[in-house]
Amino acid sequence: MADPLLEVDELVVEYATDAGEVRAVNGVSFALDAGEFLGIVGESGCGKSTLLFAVAQLLSPPGEVAGGRVVFRGRDMVRLGRGELQSMRWRDYSIVMQSAMNALNPMKSIGAQFKDTLEAHGSVSSDNVRKRSTEVMELVGIDSAHLQSYPHQLSGGMRQRAMIAMALLFTPQLVIMDEPTSALDVVAQQSLMTKIKDLQRSLGFAVIFVTHDMSVVSHYSDRVLVMYAGQVAEAARTDQVFERPLHPYTRGLMSAFPSVRGPRRELLGIPGSPPDLAHPPSGCRFHPRCPDVMPVCLGREPELYPVGDAEVRCLLYTETAKKAS
Repeated sequence: MADPLLEVDELVVEYATDAGEVRAVNGVSFALDAGEFLGIVGESGCGKSTLLFAVAQLLSPPGEVAGGRVVFRGRDMVRLGRGELQSMRWRDYSIVMQSAMNALNPMKSIGAQFKDTLEAHGSVSSDNVRKRSTEVMELVGIDSAHLQSYPHQLSGGMRQRAMIAMALLFTPQLVIMDEPTSALDVVAQQSLMTKIKDLQRSLGFAVIFVTHDMSVVSHYSDRVLVMYAGQVAEAARTDQVFERPLHPYTRGLMSAFPSVRGPRRELLGIPGSPPDLAHPPSGCRFHPRCPDVMPVCLGREPELYPVGDAEVRCLLYTETAKKAS
């Protein structure tokens, strides 16, 4: 079998605070194959965006990678210098931020920003800049006339598409997306996600997509990583997660969003809120909110246990893990 395109191994991210080190990402591991679509879900404050920034090597003080590896195409990016990383960004992997209005430069036209990106990675003629900029705008379904537009002149959905177009200027092998649909209405979300999936299939790039919307994940991702309190709570194929969610937290997330199919049902939230990562609870981090909590959960921290093709961080599955081994 071919090596994964991306391999994250026991990644740890810490933030220095007045109260001490806060571990926002705690021993996260996963692999991503070429052309795969990985969805990362969880509540706000669970470490999703921090994980993405660490994978992309975009953390800034007081955050830093305190341990683990991020191996992309055989190179550990944690140990690369700034110059090496800058040469890889956009060309080998690219990032689509949460808010395009904030990520795009309001003082420059879309075309000028594309030109800056292309020229930052080598000498490019004006004709080639114009040709490639037109090509990627057409890829995302925007008339190339909008290369002359400024960000404020575009709708929210068009700005997000322009960001995706910029991310595809060099046809990278990996596109990292941090909640790109969060500021859009449901119609614009549907349109944008369909376009992203179509582009991914036609161009063959892999996607890491962070969202809190389980319905988005159910329609577009191949695999799902459920995060809670800086850790992976469950990892499995998307169809497995939605047919048989294993972790009580995953079941809680799924019961908190409506389905457009089947009978109407009452939406059930998860009581409480994610823990303060400066002072996480002992044992299982989810136990203060868990409907299936057992006495052992208060003092014993669960590992990621294999259950079939899935992995789940829950002591309910310790016997299953023993049988599997």
